[in-house]
Amino acid sequence: METALYLPVKRFLEKLGFTVKGEVGGCDLVALSGDDPPIVVIGELKLSFNLELVLQAVDRAGACDEVWLAAKMSTRGKGRESDARYRDLCRRLGFGMLAITSSGDVEVIVKPPTAGPRRDPKKRSRLVTEHRRRKGDPALGGSTRAPIMTAYRQQALACAEALVRGPRRLRDLRPGIPDAPKILQHNVYGWFDRAERGIYVLTDAGHAALKRWPQQPVDAASAGEPVP
Repeated sequence: METALYLPVKRFLEKLGFTVKGEVGGCDLVALSGDDPPIVVIGELKLSFNLELVLQAVDRAGACDEVWLAAKMSTRGKGRESDARYRDLCRRLGFGMLAITSSGDVEVIVKPPTAGPRRDPKKRSRLVTEHRRRKGDPALGGSTRAPIMTAYRQQALACAEALVRGPRRLRDLRPGIPDAPKILQHNVYGWFDRAERGIYVLTDAGHAALKRWPQQPVDAASAGEPVP
């Protein structure tokens, strides 16, 4: 599974001083430096170095400062990672190459050049915003089947946890969950229902979501007491 490559690459980038999170904005991983503005690194993972991996990197390149292609080292080290043409292509495109061994070690095959111009600042800004808003690193990079735990989903689950004990007013949720009014009113996941103006309750789908993704109990002081 590609997710098995995520943690070795994450550790590699963390040693370089980056904060790494998986499955951000459609990228297998996004890493930010502590600078202001941050250096943005995108990593794409595949079980082997192939053309599809290069094409994914081409699609991501405009939104970041560095792109790293990462794949498993072939059994005898005679895969694309040892193909001079493939390495040269990555150099010409400005991509780095990382090979992950069977023991989980990371070998640098090609180093990316110095950070280049940012050609898509809007997409880059969206990646930075999502990375910073997401609490922790809840999604393994390379995941393809499970729903991605985005910052929006995390806040929606916080709203659901706040409603599990009974109806809540929007104004009581806002201090602890800034986007609560927007999340409850839009109700993207079908977890909430409006009991009356400004007061919401949790649906059966919301209860099911909390069983699937258990949350830490919400502080009553920030979430407000149940509406009598």
